[in-house]
Parts: sequence; structure tokens; C-alpha cells
Amino acid sequence: MATAPTLGLSHLTFIVRDVDRTARLFCEALGGQAVYDSQGRNFSLSREKFVLLGGLWLAFMEGEPPADRTYRHVAFAVADEDLPACEARLRALGAEVKPPRPRVEGEGQSLYFYDFDNHLFELHTGTLAQRLARYAQG
Repeated sequence: MATAPTLGLSHLTFIVRDVDRTARLFCEALGGQAVYDSQGRNFSLSREKFVLLGGLWLAFMEGEPPADRTYRHVAFAVADEDLPACEARLRALGAEVKPPRPRVEGEGQSLYFYDFDNHLFELHTGTLAQRLARYAQG
């Protein structure tokens, strides 16, 4: 039997209409750091901008984003005490913050928001271990 490779997350790529606007949302609202802008020297399929957010490489590429909104999303970990300030900054920059889904006590808080191109993101205060412990309680 073959040994499974050691894998980790490299980066996430999102297709957006305006890479500058999207990068600003992630930098100003969530504390990301812009680290690259192709500015017409496209090494990939189109103009792209890279942002580091919590050590994760996010790539925003210009193009036609998803036409429809779904529940498919990426969740970022955030501390409970940081959630209100993040929400205020997201709203100030024009992101659509959604009402939270029903939750059971002990699985953490969540804030869901759409960027300007139908991508859904979540800021979540809980951990997998907390959620599994809560679910094990029934």
C-alpha cells in the first residue's frame, strides 16, 4: 500500500471583477496584507492580486465571478472579541453581512458575509474540537 503524501493548504483563488476592491476588503476589514499585484504583467490567466490573511495566501484574479450565490464558503478563524470590529469594518466597506444561521450553544459564533462577487465567507470563533465535543453531547 502506498504512503499518503503530506498535504497542506497552499492557497485559495477567487475570480472577481475588481481585484483592487476585493483586496481592499480583505486588507482593511480583516487585517490582510497585500503582497503582490501583477499590474499588467500577467503570469497566469489574468491580472491577479495576492493577499496574506492569517498566514493563508489568497489569490484574487480578474474575471467573471460566479453568477449565483450558494452556501459554499470558506471559514476563517477569529477570536470572539474581534468579531464585532470585523463586522463593523466589513459593513463600512460595503460587504453584505448575512444574519447568522441557527446554532447550538457551544459551537462558536459565526458571521457570514458576501464579497462583491457572490463569494460567501464566514468568520468563525469556534474550533473543530469544540464543535465535536458539543455534538457528542447530543
